[in-house]
Amino acid sequence: MTDAEWAEVRGLLPVPGWLEGWGGQPEGYCHRQMIDAVRYLVAGGITWRAMPSDFPAWDRVYAFWRRWRDKGWARELHDRLRDRVREAEGRDAEPTAAVIDAQSVKAAASVPAATRGFDGGKKVNGRKRHVVVDTLGLLLTVMVTAASVTDRDAGRSLLARLRHRHWRVTRVWADGGYTGPLVDVARSVWQIALTVVKRSDDASGFTVLPRRWLVERTFAWLMRSRRLARDYEGRTDSAEAMIWWSMSMVMSRRLARQRH
Repeated sequence: MTDAEWAEVRGLLPVPGWLEGWGGQPEGYCHRQMIDAVRYLVAGGITWRAMPSDFPAWDRVYAFWRRWRDKGWARELHDRLRDRVREAEGRDAEPTAAVIDAQSVKAAASVPAATRGFDGGKKVNGRKRHVVVDTLGLLLTVMVTAASVTDRDAGRSLLARLRHRHWRVTRVWADGGYTGPLVDVARSVWQIALTVVKRSDDASGFTVLPRRWLVERTFAWLMRSRRLARDYEGRTDSAEAMIWWSMSMVMSRRLARQRH
């Protein structure tokens, strides 16, 4: 991170328990070093054991990343950055509208057979990333499943997560993969108006569709991180954590450019 980025991130970090009187020992490494190491791995797509000697030992960095994954701190940092970005854009911190979509990616050999599958539509053997973004393209929630899981089936769990974390969202745009009973369930159970934006039958070739292009741009942002070009994670929550870290990098850089 640049100094400008660190200035934005530092005040948003979760406070260690020992500083709040919860006990435990102070951490032996600087938070900035650890976060830089994790960001380097996500951006460069390297393995944990290939961590450069400029950073702390790879097993210490992995322990830091694993602790942040299990405690939910990676998402907490991400959400605080998202609130800061939305406020910098003149928006309320809590969104009221969103876009839902999914992306299938190939899985590496390290991904177990129990959490991988084949997406017949995209012809991809691997996993699927189901995401909901706000109208700025910022991530609200994410769920990683086997690629064989349909958008409709995953949509139920994803919208439940969205309602739990972002209760003000009342409208969600989606593509044709979310048609069917999910529209009625979203309205009756979560009070969410799920609007399907369909492609015109007369359109040929690539066409920019209203609202749906926002989530496609978010996928493009994520694919800049080489660790996300393919799914390498043994666990789905690890894959989700990598996505939170990648989007945190996007937002911290945006804030640094805007404020400095």
